[in-house]
Amino acid sequence: MRAPSGLLGPRGPLPLALLCLLAAARGSLADGQPSVSPLTSLPIEEERITKYSNLSLESHNIPPTASPLTSLPIRGEMMTKYSNLSLESHNISLTEHSNVPVEKNITLERPSNIELTCQITISRGVNSVNVTWKKGDELLENYLTNATGCILYAQYMFTIINSKQMGSYSCFFGGEKEQRGTFNFKVPEIHGKNKPLITYVGDSTVLMCKCQHCSPLHWTWYHSNGSVQVPIDVQMSEKYVINRTNANETRLKIMQLTEDNQGSYWCHAVFQLGESEERIQLVVLSYLVPLKPFLGIVVEVAILVAVILLCETYTQKKKKHIDDGKEFEQVEQLKSDDTNGVENNAPRHRKNESVSQ
Repeated sequence: MRAPSGLLGPRGPLPLALLCLLAAARGSLADGQPSVSPLTSLPIEEERITKYSNLSLESHNIPPTASPLTSLPIRGEMMTKYSNLSLESHNISLTEHSNVPVEKNITLERPSNIELTCQITISRGVNSVNVTWKKGDELLENYLTNATGCILYAQYMFTIINSKQMGSYSCFFGGEKEQRGTFNFKVPEIHGKNKPLITYVGDSTVLMCKCQHCSPLHWTWYHSNGSVQVPIDVQMSEKYVINRTNANETRLKIMQLTEDNQGSYWCHAVFQLGESEERIQLVVLSYLVPLKPFLGIVVEVAILVAVILLCETYTQKKKKHIDDGKEFEQVEQLKSDDTNGVENNAPRHRKNESVSQ
């Protein structure tokens, strides 16, 4: 039997044991080579991620010469599990000597893959900065950091699929002075009439709530004339009609208004990730209400006229009393004068009689 070409020794075919040794040596040399083809390393990397998928991945203080954020393993796993969800990317830029935390409000209507990135410029060296992520007060893991020159990046990727995952996510850069950036996730806001809606007894009115660039799953109306909210059931009462022509708005029509219908009305919107509501104040007036100012003026005028008449009557009575007093004094004076005249004439008469005698 002939040996294969290229495997002949100087004295004939090589022994089988020697062939095995050469094959083992070639395999060890291949394992010791410094670089491996990317195509051959990709299946190994995927196998490693699948095998140790329950372990956390953290990367801290990567030297400035490192490549950009290497989030491919996390992103690949997340995209595979929630490939039907859209990706929301948001970032915050911080400065080293800033005294005010930076916040960013994010409106989220439906489940999404989230990628948050914070960056800060450090002048004293990025290795001296400690990076942490928190959701409220809860410490988060599985985040990445990377430095390029004097800029330090911190990235956190996750998926929001329910209302419990909404809230505030913050990145912290610790050093001589801690810097914080916060991402606030909330469902869309709905808008109604800001000022009270004023109408009258017997009329009809329409209350409207609207959501800009969103479509709630369900709308509900409530009425409260105190602290208790009562759902409005249009099936039980012909007084109310709810119009749902457009998915992003709702209209409540109230007919034959009475004073009992006034109070606060709440429109409640339900989204996949939470709920939102808006308050509308309704004031129902009777038709006598516009007359109240006029009636008040009439009453004031009547009171003023009555006071003037009383003053006039009192003045006239007082003047008449004074005149009567003066007249009485004049009569008494006249009587006194007459009496004095008679007394003065009597002595004169006696004197005349004595002289004549």
